[in-house]
Amino acid sequence: MILLDTCAIIYAALTPEKLAKKAAMEIDRGVDAKKLACSDISLWEIAMLISRGRLKPDADPRLFITRVLTAYNLTILPITPDIALLSADDRLFSHKDPCDRIIASTALYHRIPLITSDASLRTLAGLKTIWS
Repeated sequence: MILLDTCAIIYAALTPEKLAKKAAMEIDRGVDAKKLACSDISLWEIAMLISRGRLKPDADPRLFITRVLTAYNLTILPITPDIALLSADDRLFSHKDPCDRIIASTALYHRIPLITSDASLRTLAGLKTIWS
């Protein structure tokens, strides 16, 4: 299983040319093997980006999110109590973005790699990331 960061989901769906080569290859493999996942917080982030006009898909928000989940065979991983507690550990995280903390904690908890363009997440101790 591989976790997709919100940015990776958006890039894959709307601007695949923004994906790094290795990230694009892993996403393609993951789709075929049905081994891709996302944190449930990514769905909220996408909805907020659409609501605020920062993301403009060609479909209404619900349809867009549903199409993305289906097209990439994404398994939605919930925020569990353990993930919530891990994300609140300031010793692990130097940045304050709660969504990033939850996404990274989801990958850490499940011991799966994270596809992300976020440089701060790619330097997080113990987190295996895929990008370039």
